[in-house]
Amino acid sequence: MGNQEQLALLEELLLARGPAGQEEEVRQVCRRELERCCDAVWQDAADNLIGRIKAVGVAPDEAERRTTRIMAHQDEIAMVVKRIDPDGRLRVAALGGAFPVNFGMCPVDVMGDTGTVAGALSFGTMHGTSESSQSMHVLQGNVQWNDVHVITRYSKAELGELGVRAGTRVVLSRHWRKPFQIRDCIAAHFLDDRAPVVAALVAARRLAERREELHGDVLIVLTTNEEETNSGAQYAARTLPGALCIALEVGPIAAEYDTRLALDPIVLTGDEKGYYTKRVSDGLLRAASRCGYCPQPALMPGFASDASAVLGSGSAPQAGCLAIPTENTHGYEVIMQDAMQACAETLVEYLVSLQ
Repeated sequence: MGNQEQLALLEELLLARGPAGQEEEVRQVCRRELERCCDAVWQDAADNLIGRIKAVGVAPDEAERRTTRIMAHQDEIAMVVKRIDPDGRLRVAALGGAFPVNFGMCPVDVMGDTGTVAGALSFGTMHGTSESSQSMHVLQGNVQWNDVHVITRYSKAELGELGVRAGTRVVLSRHWRKPFQIRDCIAAHFLDDRAPVVAALVAARRLAERREELHGDVLIVLTTNEEETNSGAQYAARTLPGALCIALEVGPIAAEYDTRLALDPIVLTGDEKGYYTKRVSDGLLRAASRCGYCPQPALMPGFASDASAVLGSGSAPQAGCLAIPTENTHGYEVIMQDAMQACAETLVEYLVSLQ
């Protein structure tokens, strides 16, 4: 998959809406791509999408025993309706690790049962006085979810007829989802985790071409609910064969982690849920170096992934995390255009070198 094809696929995935628990639009695109190169593709009971790439020249039972599970998540940070005011304004809460500042005042899509309702995420006026606590919060830059509402211009009864109620997902509108080029970089909301998903799909194609070099099967596991509970990954780790999970993620750029915006992949050594398996992290670092990159090892106490979740719960005995360096994580994110390729190359090199 060439660079332009990768960017086109990334844009298609960015335009697909995928709040936790409602990732169908993303899953449809990913299924099409996996079916082009995998030996089998299926959706499990947790709505994870899984593609199997079989090793060639390895006994089937041995290939299954040595299966590696590559995880990238389908879902994005979003909002969920908490209640509907009598005038039809929606009160929302975060779905995933988000604050109002992550979205700003912006157009949103309210994903009702019978169709999508257009809305505007509002913090209210900033021209109030101390009489309006919300105005003070805006002026102080301390906007919280209780200061936020969504304007729909429908009545509460009309919204009910459209299937909008407590629990309805609210996502950034497609109006603001298109990626933006900044010289050698791409900027967009939801590069977490669409860019790593593209890297996983690129790697799947490469691995399918190099099946004879694999020492075990590879499962591409596109998980659900990572931003909320890691429930998709937890279910996959308990039900799929193999001992090793590797999460593909975005990696925050921060001085405290000594990470920089570059093509060079970030290899996590640990995060808030514990330390990754050392030999896996070491192997990913060596693989990136063999590919000609200067990998960035990082310990990130303010981060977590599907892999650290399943390792921490004991659902998987070995885990690692390979990340694309990303500015503004959970906001208007920025990555190098070729960083998805670098991530895919490193992953493939690691997998074909496993003994």
